[in-house]
Order: sequence, then structure tokens, then C-alpha cells
Amino acid sequence: MLTGNQSWVFENSPAIVSTGTVGGPFEANGAIPEAFDLLHDDLWIGERSYEKAQSILIEGAITTALKKASVKKEDVSFMLAGDLVNQLTPSSFAGRSLEIPYLGMFGACSTSMEGLAIGAFIMNGHGAKHIVSVASSHNAATEKQFRYPTEYGGQKPPTAQWTVTAAGACLLARTGEGPFVTGATLGKIVDMGISDPFNMGAAMAPAAAATIETHFKDFNRGPDDYDLIVTGDLGQIGLPICRELLKKKGYELGHDVFQDCGLMIYKESQPVLAGASGPGCSAVVTYGHLLEKMKKGELKRLLVVATGALLSPLSFQQKDSIPCIAHAVVIESTKGVSQ
Repeated sequence: MLTGNQSWVFENSPAIVSTGTVGGPFEANGAIPEAFDLLHDDLWIGERSYEKAQSILIEGAITTALKKASVKKEDVSFMLAGDLVNQLTPSSFAGRSLEIPYLGMFGACSTSMEGLAIGAFIMNGHGAKHIVSVASSHNAATEKQFRYPTEYGGQKPPTAQWTVTAAGACLLARTGEGPFVTGATLGKIVDMGISDPFNMGAAMAPAAAATIETHFKDFNRGPDDYDLIVTGDLGQIGLPICRELLKKKGYELGHDVFQDCGLMIYKESQPVLAGASGPGCSAVVTYGHLLEKMKKGELKRLLVVATGALLSPLSFQQKDSIPCIAHAVVIESTKGVSQ
């Protein structure tokens, strides 16, 4: 059901029946290694390219989620997948291997919640038996595409963020023990003229604030209606900007209720500059860390606002500014939409 102009209420509350999370060696040494079902000890994962290694991450996350739920891949109606590589190559190649009907998603770092929102919409309308939604990123594959190959050793400014090597998948069904997806707000593209690819947190913050404000209005809610609101991934630069923008709109979001996935996944001692980024970041933090808190009763209603910088190597070379987007999804511990 549409509420407002940009939001959906899912009356049938699709269930997240299982999840799968896979990471790399840097994530294994991070702040939440227990959030991962599988951790690889090198970036190549036995493959000849980083892009092929990323496909292995995706396949691992999906097969783990299916195994947990005792669901065969033949019983999955659709695979919704996205990443940062040109033409979604890792996702498409993983879809080729898994042989699940495939829909490619691109929202940059917002892809995790874009896929979850669309998957929940299809499931809410009884359009599938099972749906798997997955988002992934690979540090080395992303760096060589958008910036410089890691081997180049280019110096980064303190506003830069570290691309996570990870894939996070969730399996949706019409029924289950939950958690449950009860609503979503799809964002508009916001471009404030920032063109620096090493300062994506500042570029994405206005889009996150706009989507959160719209979500509050469409659902007639406020910050107090959530146990936790997380963005992904604004980092140290973007999160305070977003908080200040929302304050100007009349919404006070304290540090206890408003956090960022890009500041959760790594330790402060790790050299990630302004924090983490990549579609895999919000996916694994949500599916591997926050949903575990929900299962333990520590969270009842969660709002995940994944943010994406929609630049490309071509747009950067043409000196364009960075269009940004944010998509928000409501996840609750109990079935049914509560107001």
C-alpha cells in the first residue's frame, strides 16, 4: 500500500527467514567479526581477478542463507543483486552460477535497501515464493575502478572511506518467524554540487536527510518511534552533517538512536580514515549484526537508510558533480504494521 508519495506499507509483512554474510581478511580483524558466517583470509579467494573473487562472496552469502533455511535454489523465485563494478559483473556472474531468475540492482551503496525494499514489495503482493536479496563490494575491485589500483599506493585525504570486502544476503518469504519488513521509503536523487569522490559522506548526507524526513512524514512518525536508525554509509564526515540537516527540520536524533553502518564494522585502530563504505557494508551490518540484536530482543523496530553516491568513472572524468540517493526500510521484530 502506498503511503505519502514515496513510501510503501507492507500489510503482509514479508519475513526475513535467514541471512548469509561473507567477508574478507580486513573485516575479520574488524569490530564485528561475529557478524560474518564466513571470512576469507585473502582478497583473491583463489580466483584470477578481484571481480571473480567478488562473485564468490555473493555466491557464498546466498548459499549460506539458503542452507540456513533449508531452501533449495530451485524454490527461489528471484535473485535481486547489485554491486559497484561496471555493468554489475560480479552479481551477474554469480547469477549465472546459481541459476536463479535474476534482477540486477544498482544504487551504489544504497543497493542493499533498494533490493530489500523491492523484494519485500514483490513478496507483499504474493509475487514470489522466496526472494533472495544480496549486495556486495570488494575493496580492490572498487578502488581500481573508481580511484587508483591499490598497488599504486595513492595517498588519500582524511575524508575518504574504505570500501568493505563483503556480501550480505537475506532470504524473504511470505511467512516465517521474522524479523519482518513492514515498510519502505524510496528516495529522490539529491545533488548539492560536490564532485570530490574522496568525500562521499558529505555528498550523500543531504540525500539521507531528505529520505529520513520524508519517511517520518509519510509514516507519521519521528525518531522516538525507532529503537535505532542507521545510515549506510555516511561515515565520520556525513553522519554529523545529516544530523544537523535533520535538526534544522525539527528532528533531534541523538547519538544513541542515530548511528552509521560505516562506523560500526571496523575498529578505530584500523586505517579506514572516515569510515567504511560499499554496498556490502550496510548489507552485512544489517543482516549479520543488527538483526542478531533484534533476535536477542535488543531492538524492536529498526530503520535502515542506505545511501549511495551515483557517480561513475566517466562522470568523474567529465567533471560532473555526484548525484546521491538514499532508500529506507523498516524492519520489525513482530509481524504486522504498527503505527
